[in-house]
Amino acid sequence: MPRWKELPDSLDERARNLVVQLRRLKDHSGMSLSSLQSKTGYSRSSWERYLNGRALPPRQAVEELARVGGVDPTRLLVLHEVAEETWRQEPGTSKGSDPPPSRGARRTVVIGVLVAVILGGLIAGLLVVAPWKNGDSTPPSHGAFAYKAGKTYPCAVEQKAGRWYAGYSTTSTALLTGPGWDVVEAQCLLRHLGFDPGVVDGVYGPNTTRAVKRLQDKAELPPDGLVGPRTWQVLRK
Repeated sequence: MPRWKELPDSLDERARNLVVQLRRLKDHSGMSLSSLQSKTGYSRSSWERYLNGRALPPRQAVEELARVGGVDPTRLLVLHEVAEETWRQEPGTSKGSDPPPSRGARRTVVIGVLVAVILGGLIAGLLVVAPWKNGDSTPPSHGAFAYKAGKTYPCAVEQKAGRWYAGYSTTSTALLTGPGWDVVEAQCLLRHLGFDPGVVDGVYGPNTTRAVKRLQDKAELPPDGLVGPRTWQVLRK
């Protein structure tokens, strides 16, 4: 596994999350930058910029890395969409000089946006009926209500079958990227384990990130501040 350079301090947390996940996928694949160049069509120097936080990778480059890494690109593309918004506001970060996407790539982006809008409407409707539906089948003990940003939530953590639950989500695999029930669940579990995330509001902000890093450091995990399967395992046990 390569010894990665520290990411620029000026890099927004949302952009940092994307770069960290791209690094993890690259490390997991075992590919060198030269291999990435031959398999994705993006140059070695481009990947150096992308993976060191000096340039935002094009959406198509993220899709190509997911393809050669053998993973579903959906979560990476969500992170990319969030990072793209903040990257435009980063005056000190290079935007790179990669060529614009082809007509076919632009068409793919348009279709992707339409699909996202449709899925967003469906998911919003499902949350009103069953907010716990995140790939698991166990409903929370707090009843069926929709998550609302700006609201604080109580924590009542209890153990079931040897695992801790706060009643807002039963996931053990979700990568936390934005506000919602999974974040509320993680915040409650962090507080229960003695790592104060601040206000339990379902927003993955700086206080929650710092609490996750302290938990990861104690559990001897990479302290990247991101909650994925390995960190959920620590939170649940």
